[in-house]
Amino acid sequence: MQGWVGFLSAGAAIAVLFALRLLVGIAEAPSFPANARIVAAWFPGSERGTASAFFNSGQYFATVIFAPLMGWIAHSYGWRFVFFVMGALGIVMGFVWIKTIYGPKEHPSINDAEFEYIKEGGALVDLDAPKNDLPRARAPEAGSGWDHIRQLLSNRMMLGVYLGQYCINTLTYFFLTWFPVYLVKERGLSILQAGFVATLPALCGFIGGVLGGIISDAILRRTGSLTMARKIPIVGGMLLSMSIIACNYVDGQALVVGFMALAFFGKGIGALGWAVVSDTSPKEAGGVSGGLFNTFGNLSSITTPIVIGYILAATGSFNGALVFVGLNALVAAFAYLVIVGKIERVTLKRSS
Repeated sequence: MQGWVGFLSAGAAIAVLFALRLLVGIAEAPSFPANARIVAAWFPGSERGTASAFFNSGQYFATVIFAPLMGWIAHSYGWRFVFFVMGALGIVMGFVWIKTIYGPKEHPSINDAEFEYIKEGGALVDLDAPKNDLPRARAPEAGSGWDHIRQLLSNRMMLGVYLGQYCINTLTYFFLTWFPVYLVKERGLSILQAGFVATLPALCGFIGGVLGGIISDAILRRTGSLTMARKIPIVGGMLLSMSIIACNYVDGQALVVGFMALAFFGKGIGALGWAVVSDTSPKEAGGVSGGLFNTFGNLSSITTPIVIGYILAATGSFNGALVFVGLNALVAAFAYLVIVGKIERVTLKRSS
C-alpha cells in the first residue's frame, strides 16, 4: 500500500506513510520470536545453533538478493513498483508459511524415529500443545504475561542477553543506515558504486552467520557445555567486529571495504542471540521472552542513527561514529562474558 502514497498531498502522504510503516513493523515483529519458538520445538539442543543461524542469516542474504532487484525495478518501472512487488512477495510467502509450518506432533511427514530423536535431544515438542493435552505434571505454570515480563527482567542472565542483543544490533543498523552514506561522503564512492559495495559486507555477514551456528553446535557436541558453545562464537565474533575501527587508519578503498566486510563477518558469527533465546526461554513464556529480546534489540534501530547523526554533526567526521560502533561490539562481548553467566533455561516462579 505504500506505493500509493505518491498520489496524496505532502502532509497526507507523510501521515499515511508513517501509519503504514508502523503497520509493517507490527506485522514483522512476530517473525523472529516465532522462528525462535519453531527452533525450540523442532531442533535438539545440539543442532539449535545452526538452525537459528540459518534463519538469522537470511536477513543478510536478503540484502544481497533484493537490493539489486529493487534497484532494477525502481530504474525500469518506478519506485512504486518496488513496494507493489515486495508486498506481493510477502503475501505469497505468508500463504506458503501457513501451508508448510507444523508443530512436530502435527507434521504429516514426520516419523516416529525423527520425533523421538528431536524429543530426546531436548526439543520442546509440546511447546504449542493445548494445556489440556499436556500431562498434569508438565502443564505450564500459572501466571500473567506481566508477571512473566517482571521475572525475566529481574533475571541477570536474561538482562545480559538483552544488553548484548542491543549492542549487536547497533552494528546491523549502522550498515543499514549510515554505511552507504559513509562510502559516499567519507570515501568518495558514487551512489551506484556504494550500492554494489554494500552487498559485500552483507554477504560476509551471511557466511559468518551460518558459520557461527556450525561452530557453536560443534563446540556443544565436543564439550557438552551450552555456555561455552554459545559464548565462544559470540564473544569472538564481537571482538572481530571491532575491526571496523581500523577503517579510521587506512586510506585505500579496498582496505576500507575489506575491514567493513571483516567486521560484518564477525557480527554474523556472533549473532547467536536467537539460539540463546531458544535455549533459555521458559516453556510457558517463550513468546514473551522472544518479544522482550526483540524489543531490546530493535531499540538500537532508534538510537543508532540518531547517535551517529549527532557525532557527525559535532565532529564532521565518521571517525567517532566507527569508534562508537566498535565500542558497542566490545560491550556485547562484556555482557556475555561477565553479566550472562551460565546459559540455561529459565524457570519462572508460580505467581502467588
